[in-house]
Amino acid sequence: MSQTSSSSSPSLKASSSVTNDFQAIIMALILIVTVGYFILLIVAPTNMYRQIWTPKIKAHTTNSTYFGAQGRNLLMNTFPLIFIAVLGCVYLHLWKKSNNKNINRVEEKQKLAIWRRPIIIKGLGIVSRIELSFFVMFIALLVWTFASYLHIIFPTITPKSVAKSGEKVWEAKLEDSGLRLGLVGNICLTFLFVPVTRGSSVLQVFGLTSEASVKYHIWLGHIVMTLFSAHGICYIIYWAATHQLSEMLKWGKTDISNLAGELSLLSGLVLWIATFPRIRRKMFELFFYTHHFYILFVVFFVFHVGVSYACIMLPGFFLFMIDRFLRFLQSRSNVRLVSARVLPCETLELNFSKTKGLSYTPTSIMFVNVPSISKLQWHPFTITSSSNLEPEKISVAIKGEGSWSKKLYQMISSPNSVDRLNVSVEGPYGPPSTHFLRHDLLVMVSGGSGITPFISIIRELIHTSESQKCKTPEILLISVFKNSEDLTMLDLLLPISGAPSETCKLGLQIEAFVTREKQPVSTEDKKNLRTIWFKPNPSDEPITPILGQNNWLWLGAIISCSFIIFLISLGILNRYYIYPIDKNTNDIFSYPIKAVLNMLIICISIVITSSAAFVWNKRQSGTDAKQIQNMEGETPMASPNSWFYNADREMESLPQQSLFQSTNLHFGERPDLKRLLFERKESSVGVLVCGPKKMRHEVANICSSGLASNLHFESISFSW
Repeated sequence: MSQTSSSSSPSLKASSSVTNDFQAIIMALILIVTVGYFILLIVAPTNMYRQIWTPKIKAHTTNSTYFGAQGRNLLMNTFPLIFIAVLGCVYLHLWKKSNNKNINRVEEKQKLAIWRRPIIIKGLGIVSRIELSFFVMFIALLVWTFASYLHIIFPTITPKSVAKSGEKVWEAKLEDSGLRLGLVGNICLTFLFVPVTRGSSVLQVFGLTSEASVKYHIWLGHIVMTLFSAHGICYIIYWAATHQLSEMLKWGKTDISNLAGELSLLSGLVLWIATFPRIRRKMFELFFYTHHFYILFVVFFVFHVGVSYACIMLPGFFLFMIDRFLRFLQSRSNVRLVSARVLPCETLELNFSKTKGLSYTPTSIMFVNVPSISKLQWHPFTITSSSNLEPEKISVAIKGEGSWSKKLYQMISSPNSVDRLNVSVEGPYGPPSTHFLRHDLLVMVSGGSGITPFISIIRELIHTSESQKCKTPEILLISVFKNSEDLTMLDLLLPISGAPSETCKLGLQIEAFVTREKQPVSTEDKKNLRTIWFKPNPSDEPITPILGQNNWLWLGAIISCSFIIFLISLGILNRYYIYPIDKNTNDIFSYPIKAVLNMLIICISIVITSSAAFVWNKRQSGTDAKQIQNMEGETPMASPNSWFYNADREMESLPQQSLFQSTNLHFGERPDLKRLLFERKESSVGVLVCGPKKMRHEVANICSSGLASNLHFESISFSW
C-alpha cells in the first residue's frame, strides 16, 4: 500500500507541474492579448493608425468577398475579447482541477495587499487602490482619445474649408466634437455588458465576480449615457444652427440613420433615469422593467452606426447574450423546494434540493423567481449554505424588506401556508475561490441582513475544520440588529441538520448588539421559529450545474463554436447574397437589412450551440437528479393535518444553545468598531463588512488608516 502511494506521488507532482506550466502559458497569452488590445485603443485616434496601419489592414481585408470592410472590424475589435474569453475558460478549467489553486491565489493576494487597501471616493464608494488606478487610467484613455481626435481634426477646420458648405467655423467644430464624443462613448459601450455577464470567464480569470463588478457596470453606464447625451445634444444644436432640423428624421439606406440614433438614445435615457438611487430604491419594479430597454438601445444603436462599425461593441454583448440564453434555459424548469425556515424577524431561509455535482463557494448568490408572485421578476439572494457541509442542499436567506419579498414571506408564514411552491432559479454565481484560511483571525462586521454572506463562510469553515483537520482562523462576528427579534438570524449560522457540537471546534465569538432596546424582551413576547416542509412534485428537479462538471470547457466550446458558426454564416451571406449586389462598395445594399441579417445570424448561432450543450449536459445530470428524487421519500409531518415539522418547538430570540455560550449580547448600544478592531493583535486579521453604507465606510476607514498593519480589508457583496 505504501509502495503504491509513494510511487504515485511523483507522477501526481509531475502532472501538477505540467498543469501549472500550461496555466502560466495561457495566463501569459491572455495578458499579452489584453495589453495588445488596449494598445490598439490607445493608438486608434492617432495619425499613425489612420495613415500607416489602416491602409495596410484595408489592403488585406477590404477586397474580401466574404467579409469586406466588416472583416477588418471583426479582426481588430471583436476577435481579441472573444479569444480572451475562450482562453479564460481553458485556464479556469485547469485551475479548477488543480490542487494548489488556493496557494497560488493567496500568494497573489499577499503581493497585492497594499494595493488592495480600501479608499472611500465620493461618487464611487469603497474602492481598492487597484480599482482606483484602473479607473483613472480608463478615464485617461477616454480623455486621450477625445483630445487626439480634436487635435487632428480642428486644425483642418478653417474659414476657407467651411466656406463651401456655408457653415461657420464653430458650427463645423461643434459637429466634429459631437461625432468624436460618440466615438469615445463607443469605447465604454464595448465593456458595458462585461460586468453583468454572470458566468463570465473574462471576469473570473482576473479574480472578479459579476456581483462585485456591478459597480463597474454602473460607472460605465453613467459615462456611456453622459457621452451619448452630449453627442446627441451637439448634433441637435448643430442642426438647429444650420437650419437642418429635418436631419433628425433621416433614416439612411446606406448611411448613418439619425432617427435610429435618437431612438437608441431615448431608450437609454429612460433606462438611465430609472437607475438613479432615489428612484431605484423607492420604485424597484420601475427600475427592473425599464432596464429591459437595453434591447431597444442596442438594436437601434446597430441601425444607427451600421453593423460594420457596431463590431466594436459586439464582443461584450455577444458574451452577454450567450450567458443570458444559458440562464434562460436554466430558468425554464421548476426546482425542488424542500423546506423553509420562518424567522419571526420577517426572514425566510429557503432550502432547495441539489445534486452533489453542483459546487459553489461561500458568498455566492442565486437568482430566484416565484411565478405566483411575478413571472418576470428575478431577485438575487445570498446563499447561506455550504456545498461541502450540505452536499444535497442549497439555501438562500430572504429578508421581507421589498414588496416582492414581503409577499413571499406572507405566503409562507401565514397559518394557511401553501404546501408546495413553484420556484425557478438561476445560478449559483460566486467567486472561483475564497482565501479566508490565510488569516489568523476573521472579523465579520454585519448590520441587520448583512449577516447572510457570513453564514455561508462559517458553515464552510465548520466543514473545513471537520473534514480537512487543518487549522481554521478564529472568528469574531460583530452583528448589529435593531430589535431582539432579529437575533433569531443567528440561528441560521447552523443548518437544520448541523450538529451543535461542530461549532465547538471553531474559535467563534459573537458580539451581538441590539440598538433599539434597552433590555431583553420578556419570555411571553417571544415568537416561535418554524420549519415548514413542502410537498414534492414529480416535475420538480434538483438544482444541477447548467453545463455539468466541466462547465468552463463547455462554455469555451459554446463561445468558440457559436462565433465560428457566425463567421461562416456571415461569409456565406456576404459572398453569395450581399456581394453580388453591393460589390464591396457599401453604397447599394441596405444598411438596416444587413444589420437585421447579422443580428439574426448571431442569435441563431448562439441558440444552436447553447441549446446543444445544455441538452447534452441535462441528459448526463438526469441520472443524479432521479436518484435524489427517489432518495427524498415523503415529507416529514408533525401530524396528519399539519405540514410543520417541530412547529410547536419554542425558539428563544437567542442563538441555538450551541452558540449561546460564545455569544455576548449588548442592548441599547452600538459597537465601538475602532476599539474592537485595533485591540486584535493577531499577525493577520481579515476584516469583512456587510451592512449599511455608513458602517461599511467606517470599517474601510479604520482598515485604511495605517494605524494597524495587521488589518486586511476584504471586499464582499451580498444580495437580499
